[in-house]
Amino acid sequence: MKRDVLVLGGAGVDTTVYVPRLPLPYQDTYQVPPIMDRIGSTGAGVTLGCHALGLAVAFADLIGDDPQGALIRHALRDVECRFGPAAAGTRRSILLVGSDDGRRTSFYDAKVTPGERLPRELYSDVRPRHLHLSIMDFCRHAYDDFDGVPISTDLHDWDGVNDYHKDFAYRSDLVFLSAAALRDPAAAMRGILDRGRAHTVVCTLGADGCLVLTREPLTREPLTREPQPHEYGLRAFPAAPLPGPMADSNGAGDAFVSGFLYGTLTGRPLEECARLAAVAGAHACTVPGTHESPITESALPAS
Repeated sequence: MKRDVLVLGGAGVDTTVYVPRLPLPYQDTYQVPPIMDRIGSTGAGVTLGCHALGLAVAFADLIGDDPQGALIRHALRDVECRFGPAAAGTRRSILLVGSDDGRRTSFYDAKVTPGERLPRELYSDVRPRHLHLSIMDFCRHAYDDFDGVPISTDLHDWDGVNDYHKDFAYRSDLVFLSAAALRDPAAAMRGILDRGRAHTVVCTLGADGCLVLTREPLTREPLTREPQPHEYGLRAFPAAPLPGPMADSNGAGDAFVSGFLYGTLTGRPLEECARLAAVAGAHACTVPGTHESPITESALPAS
């Protein structure tokens, strides 16, 4: 089965609570708008985002035999999905979203079962042009199954030190991460290129846009050797303006990844990939919920 993108791991259910502001001062009771359970987590977001942009996507994951698992199956009903059983049940997050500015705080229950693995039979017949791996522990072994296939991952709020993320950081060709926990984003990005196989690292900066680091050297003189870390070309790209009122920031990072992958798989240059990613992320900020209404290919503005 041929697909443009195969996404492994990372579906869950988000319970979104809109609060007056963050941080939330203590009081015994807050009256809030209706509390909603929605499809969430990173793998589901990239899957739905790429699907909305017209890419042929397949998805495989472990979910529980529970109401949350049923919600995921329904939300992904238009995508080719394969699910195995998660012994501890479906992953969940409680999201507090500030009504004043859309920022969020996430309480994530990963439902981890030590030693659990994503069965190869869930994806062994898929021949993707690109593999996107969520940073689920049970996905680590999949690197060995896709020799020659470009692989991306999202490290999210990695601090640049935690060993858990290093397999994903150093074994992927295209690495996304957020600057949220990084003292020096450029140094962390250079470390990924220096220690791993990535050709491109993208660090999102929220409303300040993103940084993109590639192995193309800053100098215009052709090199007869591999460039050194200090010579890697770091570029900054702006965020896109919001196309409407801010709703919440949930899902913006996954939408960004989807837009970048769309640009990559349709042969766009780096600058255009960054622009499409920014547009997709900005759109997500204007939609309530995490992955409710990702931007479509027809809605992307012309370059």
